[in-house]
Amino acid sequence: METMHLLVEQSGSVLWLTLNRPERLNAFSPEMIAGLTRAIERAAMDDAVRAIVLSGAGRAFSAGGDVKAMGQSSASQAYEHIGRLNRLIMTMKSCEKPIIAAVHGVAAGAGFNLALACDLILAAEDSQFILSFANVGLVSDGGGSYWLPRLVGPHLAKQFFFTAEPISAHRLYELGVLSKIVPAEELREAVEALAAKLAARPTKAIGKQKRLIEHALTATLEEILEEERLIQGLMVETDDHREGVAAFKEKRKPVFQGK
Repeated sequence: METMHLLVEQSGSVLWLTLNRPERLNAFSPEMIAGLTRAIERAAMDDAVRAIVLSGAGRAFSAGGDVKAMGQSSASQAYEHIGRLNRLIMTMKSCEKPIIAAVHGVAAGAGFNLALACDLILAAEDSQFILSFANVGLVSDGGGSYWLPRLVGPHLAKQFFFTAEPISAHRLYELGVLSKIVPAEELREAVEALAAKLAARPTKAIGKQKRLIEHALTATLEEILEEERLIQGLMVETDDHREGVAAFKEKRKPVFQGK
């Protein structure tokens, strides 16, 4: 379902969600956040969707919070707004489909954090990332305080948050935050190729592996070992597992159905 601030397009088994406020550099709006949440919730339940791409229309991925609307919100309004954003982030985290961020231009503030909440980030090599919260006297929202220290360590995360200095795509790639950087004109093609590759993989296994990795950030080794044990019991009975084994024995490429 589209809203005025979100474009939804399904291409084969890949769902493309495009933030669509180009005149505001895709700054968040309540309609955009709600539309994204609904679209990902539906995709999570739709067997026809096997990968999701999140991108931005126009010149940027997302400027995050709408600065023009800032300074007008009460504490209760901010609390409600961030509650809606939190629901989106948790929906992305729990969705057992791979979500790819396709970043070009600028990913700032909560727009940067939205990309971090995706499973993989592909970026144009000239894109810029900035955790701009301190510039307007705010702290991170959208989960950046959770994601970034786990990716780059607490000291470097503090530097990025405290100084609010722009970070190049090349730097984030070297730090392992970005999966790949490509020339801007090749971004769409690179994202399409990766999304198609993931969509052709065994969907249930990919989704459960995502769940295991997310849980491993806070779980003990014993908890993960037992969770792997339980989930593997489910995986050995899937059609995709049987197809993978048959293809290996027959020396051919497997054709996974996501079942």
